[in-house]
Amino acid sequence: MRNLFFTLLATSVLAAILIAPSAFAQDAERPLRIIAFGAHPDDCEVRASGVAAKWAAMGHQVKFVSITNGDIGHYAMAGGPLAQVRTAEVEECGEILGIAESIVLDNHDGELMPTLENRKTVARLIRNWQADIVLGPRSNDYHPDHRYTAILVQDAAFMVTVPFFTPDTPRVEKNPVFLYYYDRFQKPYPFEPDIIVGIDDVGDQKYACMAALRSQFSDWNAWLAGYHDEVPKEEEARKAWIANRFQQRDAWVANEWRDLLVEYYGEERGMAFEFAEAFELSEYGAQPTREELRALFPFFE
Repeated sequence: MRNLFFTLLATSVLAAILIAPSAFAQDAERPLRIIAFGAHPDDCEVRASGVAAKWAAMGHQVKFVSITNGDIGHYAMAGGPLAQVRTAEVEECGEILGIAESIVLDNHDGELMPTLENRKTVARLIRNWQADIVLGPRSNDYHPDHRYTAILVQDAAFMVTVPFFTPDTPRVEKNPVFLYYYDRFQKPYPFEPDIIVGIDDVGDQKYACMAALRSQFSDWNAWLAGYHDEVPKEEEARKAWIANRFQQRDAWVANEWRDLLVEYYGEERGMAFEFAEAFELSEYGAQPTREELRALFPFFE
């Protein structure tokens, strides 16, 4: 009898999740609300600046959230001064992209843990934003902060629908769609995109944003990888150098999943894109069809 009770309870909960209103069933007149999470002040920008700029240009509301303040991500400075620098950089990026808000939480870089309090923070951010779409990293990643950001977002995915979890913040009215940024990690399984967006038309914005993240891409990453001396000193040459590096990254995405670009855009347009960003649908949250994803990424007409 006990087993039957729990079986019926589990079935009821699953049914409630599956039939709950979801983000893609939204009012067509209401702007989409998108929230993107990254571990550090540059992660959202690297993976989703293109789509963010496109959503923002159409009047949709985009928020970028860095879960840590990035206060050890440099070779020559750290602590509060670096956190302030990195916060200013992502705020400049937000202005370049035209998004609604960029925020940086005050957690130390390299020390993030998937605690209950951090889960509540992520859940509150999603609930306060009443998000239709939630973007974040996958959990198989080299950096512990990246992994735990992914876990925190995943752990919040169901809890945002529960009225008495963080009851000080109203639950989401619709179950959001959760998507992962692309990556190249292969284990336990490689990234498998469900949607891809050509970003050539917003490339100037994205790559200007990358250049604005000077402490990371002109300084820290270049120093860490041993090519710091290659970064041009003259400002316009530096910007072009940074742009070229990220154009190569986004060209790889476009070429790796060219067939998916063709599926979404048609043969002529799909073959013409040089740069793209791709996303994988999470098993958590709302489960839209391919056509319903188009409504959430309204860039294909």
